[in-house]
Amino acid sequence: MSRDKEQLGPVREAHRFDEAALARLIEQKLPEAGRLNGVQQFEGGQSNPTFLLECSGARLVLRKKPPGKLLPTAHQIDREFRVMGALANTGVPVPKMRLLCEDPEVIGTAFYLMDHVSGRIFRDPTLPDLDPEQRGLVYAEMVRVLAELHKVDFAAAGLSDFGKPTGYMARQISRWSQQYVAAKTEDIPSMDRLMEWLPAHLPPGDPTTIAHGDFRLDNMIFHPTEPRVLALLDWELTTLGHPLCDVAYSCMVYHVDLLHRPSLRNLAPDSGIPTEPEYVARYCSLTGRDRIDDWSFFLAFSMFRSASIIQGVYKRGLQGNASSATALGLGSLVEVLCDTAWAMAQESRKT
Repeated sequence: MSRDKEQLGPVREAHRFDEAALARLIEQKLPEAGRLNGVQQFEGGQSNPTFLLECSGARLVLRKKPPGKLLPTAHQIDREFRVMGALANTGVPVPKMRLLCEDPEVIGTAFYLMDHVSGRIFRDPTLPDLDPEQRGLVYAEMVRVLAELHKVDFAAAGLSDFGKPTGYMARQISRWSQQYVAAKTEDIPSMDRLMEWLPAHLPPGDPTTIAHGDFRLDNMIFHPTEPRVLALLDWELTTLGHPLCDVAYSCMVYHVDLLHRPSLRNLAPDSGIPTEPEYVARYCSLTGRDRIDDWSFFLAFSMFRSASIIQGVYKRGLQGNASSATALGLGSLVEVLCDTAWAMAQESRKT
């Protein structure tokens, strides 16, 4: 269904925490939220476990680091909290931040609380339950929000120190190569080739904006009836970086099936959903770009990066502490992404 119900269930065994300690903290720090009456876990949130808190005076969402030994620089939920708070007064829709707790003694890991936002989450990018006009409006709103994010003056928003102002692509390739190696479980030749090819073929130019890092349709909550985004979620990977990485990442759905969801590879002409060139052209129009050079490189990079991230989730699944029950099914997706990315790299070499 296009308007998916929130995928909630009981707190999984590996992610249980001291709910009484959390209740005491809420009573002390957020008395207006009232008494904590119940906790459920969202199925989503592959990286950071996410929970719905039913309080007598509010519905809150808790995001926390996963349990167990974590990869270096991963799961920095304090950055999520900071960037969403900084964007509260911009044109980018974000939930209201309530509380950051970095004391692991409370529930075992650092966490933050934010307001729950009710609305539609479109998990199937083909939007099968919407008519063609509505589909077009949903994607138009999606790219509008992306353009709004990239137009934010990050210095004015207090985020000048949120990342380094230059060298984003080189750092990202190095970081995700290291993360992949740290989480590696089997040999994937195409990944080995990518880790060598990408740093040797960096595109010229180094524009810097706020880069979301996980910009996709199902990380947005839409208004219950209008094609309007109420909240953009999952900011863990956000930093100052190259905006075209976000654009390419959001376009991977045109090339591969991701996490058991259909792709947009076989769009019908009358679907109402923009083609990839139309989507990219709309972004360029909204941000004042004439065109995007080296598009195949950015697609290859995005798939490489996603493969590294998913490999980390898969490794945690093998260790028993992944935040999603579907983590163990991700191993084959890593190789698909690497192979597709390497094919994109070969395409880039031809242009």
